[in-house]
Amino acid sequence: MAVMGGSVARRYARALFGIGVDAGKFEALGDELGELASLWGESDELRQALENPVFKPAEKRAVLERILPQVAPTPEVQRFVLLLLERRRIVLLPAIARAYRDLTDAHIGRVRAEVTSAQELAPPTLDRIRRSLEQRTGKKVIVNSTVDPDLIGGVVARVGDLVLDGSVRTQLADLRARLVN
Repeated sequence: MAVMGGSVARRYARALFGIGVDAGKFEALGDELGELASLWGESDELRQALENPVFKPAEKRAVLERILPQVAPTPEVQRFVLLLLERRRIVLLPAIARAYRDLTDAHIGRVRAEVTSAQELAPPTLDRIRRSLEQRTGKKVIVNSTVDPDLIGGVVARVGDLVLDGSVRTQLADLRARLVN
């Protein structure tokens, strides 16, 4: 089911992305879709109201019509989300938002990097890592930083399939393997 859901989510994302590109506002539509997906993830009440079969479709639509103008002011996103509700695909909203973000990144020529370190990195250090990754990939890089004390020290950077592991934990494991052999 997850594979099928991902495929369906990508199809819906491509449809909205095409509308956004044609209208010249694909980034704005993506931002609104992301906001809605965040709201979906944060609000148990919203999810329950829209997923629960006890509520009639008209009641669900009324809930969305009250929320949408504040979170997604563009008519394209409003119609899109109401279509998702009508087709009983509203639960795919977070997956559609991720797929849309990926389409936007590819269209603009940017990638997202996950940088993990043993301690919180200072902004100048993150900026140096970002510039280094941009040189390596040839694309604009958006860095998301996380902390994992198990690394002991150093940094692990993931950009798509590329993994650059400069952690002390990995260096110790390599040293251990060489000593054992």
